[in-house]
Amino acid sequence: MKSDSSVHTTNYYNTFIEVAEDYLAQEAKIPLAKGEQKTIAQMQYEMLKDHPYRFTSDDVLFQVYARRKEIPEEEYEEAREIFFSKGQACFRASPLTKSHGFGVHSDDQGRIALYPLESEEYKRFLADPDIRKFKAMRTSKKK
Repeated sequence: MKSDSSVHTTNYYNTFIEVAEDYLAQEAKIPLAKGEQKTIAQMQYEMLKDHPYRFTSDDVLFQVYARRKEIPEEEYEEAREIFFSKGQACFRASPLTKSHGFGVHSDDQGRIALYPLESEEYKRFLADPDIRKFKAMRTSKKK
C-alpha cells in the first residue's frame, strides 16, 4: 500500500488478515524468545496484546525495527522517514500471521488488533461481508 511517491505505508483499513493457508495448528501460539534476544514475533505480540487498536501496522513495524537496530528515540522521526521511503513488508508477512496463528484486524483508522485463530472474534471477521480479507503469506512454497 502506497500513499505517495516518497512515502510508503503498510497500513490497511477495514481489513482482516487471516492466518496463512499453510498454518496447520488449530489455535494460536504465543511467540517465545529464542535465546537472549526477543524475536520479531515476540516484540510485535507484546506491543499488540495489551493495546488493541492503539497502533497502526506502520507504528508496530517501525518500533520493532527501531528497537532491533537500537535507534535512539530522538532519532525516530528521521529514521521512520527513511524506513518508509522504500516499501516494507506488511502484516501479511508477519510471523504472527504466518506461523503463530493470529489474525490481524485493521479498523477504519488503520489501527490494528490481534485475534487468535480459535477465537469467536476471528470467526466473526471471516463471516463479515463488509470487511476486506487477505490471507497471510505462506511460510512454505506451494507445491
